[in-house]
Amino acid sequence: DNLSFGSGPETENNLRRLENGAVAVVSGQQVGLFGGPAYAFYKALTAIESARELSLSGVEAVPIFWMATEDHDIDEIRHTTWFYEGKLHKLVLPPPAEEARPAGRVPLGVEIEALLQEIEDSLTGPSGFELLEILRSCYTPQDTYGSSFAKLFSKLFSPHGLILLDPLNPSLHAIAAPVLRQALEQRDELNEGLLQRDRELEKAGYAPQVKVTSKSTLLFAFEDGKREVISAANGKFSFGGKSVARTELLERVSAEPESFSPNALLRPLTQDFLLPTVVYYGGPAEIAYFAQSQVLYQKLLGRMPVLLPRADYTLVDPKAVRILEKYGLKVEDAWLGPQALQKKMYSTNLPKKLTRSFEGSLGQIEKSIASLHKSIRDVDPTIQGTIARAEKRIKYQVEKLRAKTGAALDRHEKIIGQHAEFLENLLYPHKGLQSRDLSFLPFLLRLGSGGLGELQKLACAKTTGQHYIVSIP
Repeated sequence: DNLSFGSGPETENNLRRLENGAVAVVSGQQVGLFGGPAYAFYKALTAIESARELSLSGVEAVPIFWMATEDHDIDEIRHTTWFYEGKLHKLVLPPPAEEARPAGRVPLGVEIEALLQEIEDSLTGPSGFELLEILRSCYTPQDTYGSSFAKLFSKLFSPHGLILLDPLNPSLHAIAAPVLRQALEQRDELNEGLLQRDRELEKAGYAPQVKVTSKSTLLFAFEDGKREVISAANGKFSFGGKSVARTELLERVSAEPESFSPNALLRPLTQDFLLPTVVYYGGPAEIAYFAQSQVLYQKLLGRMPVLLPRADYTLVDPKAVRILEKYGLKVEDAWLGPQALQKKMYSTNLPKKLTRSFEGSLGQIEKSIASLHKSIRDVDPTIQGTIARAEKRIKYQVEKLRAKTGAALDRHEKIIGQHAEFLENLLYPHKGLQSRDLSFLPFLLRLGSGGLGELQKLACAKTTGQHYIVSIP
């Protein structure tokens, strides 16, 4: 598969190392349009850096990225958002004509051409045209969500030796057939174990990530190109409007394992059955799945990988840096929401003389209150709390007046509103983290060819899970 995706010699070398006994450092993600959210790229970088560090320490390790091509929730992956000239531009493909097909088999269609043209219209300079050429070679009407994602990641990450794994590959299904069979043979015992784990999680105050019922199984079946849920009741298994006995279904799994796939709880175990996984890097919600999957690991595999959070980044361009400095803000201030952000900006939008006046007034208030504290302490110490509350209310009103004054000064120019919108779009898009809502590709243009390597260096195992705020050109 990796050769067909366009991998380079570094990936081929890592495939040989894997064959010769190297352990696997794994991450993965849905095959989103144009690479999906930025954190998909950050997962790959984390796996690459972790494998490099392990190898340097004497443990031969290779990075592997599991593409979730069997996932059929196309609505989650058929869109992405680009940050361009301070605005958010949503790129969306229409829903497929046939629902419930695995993403790796859904073609992009001719509509991809319009999105590529929209990207072309926004790009300038040699690096922009280079990226456009890459996208045009990866995203054609005939390509699927899976093949386009694989080609893109191969072009960007094969120099780093990243191995891509497509679970729709029939040969992988054949190797994983024993796990699929066990999921059916031990369905009743496994389901009871999962139901018990769900009760334990809820008692401890945690919500299970995957709903498990008395009729649940761990498998899907591919019927007429669609991915159908398999349910169980009264000793029979049902899917696609059909009902079959366990023995018949087991025979079919053995004969055509490519017609079946694991659900969200069995998928990581299947991955680790196929691979010598030593560590898996995921996001917070993704790692939470393993609280349920651990039951399956214990009963079916007898081992689990180490689970660690991926590295995360917020990338800050020069204009954002200037705006933050102008108003004395930090990136974290943007995460407080638009109202709190603008309030802070209004508070600093004052001439120096007026700013000094406000600061002087606050200083005088503090001195006066301190004097009152000292004078009253000897008379009636119980009033100390009343004085403290009064001081808090007075300071609040002064700060409120400062913000209102700043807003009044900005009323005609509206500069603060524009600056706030820029910061929100870049740092807190759709009221979420940048890495979850924005595409990484526009940032890659700013970072240049060495940008991936610079981010990779930050994703070291010693600071795993850390959120980095990185200034970019």
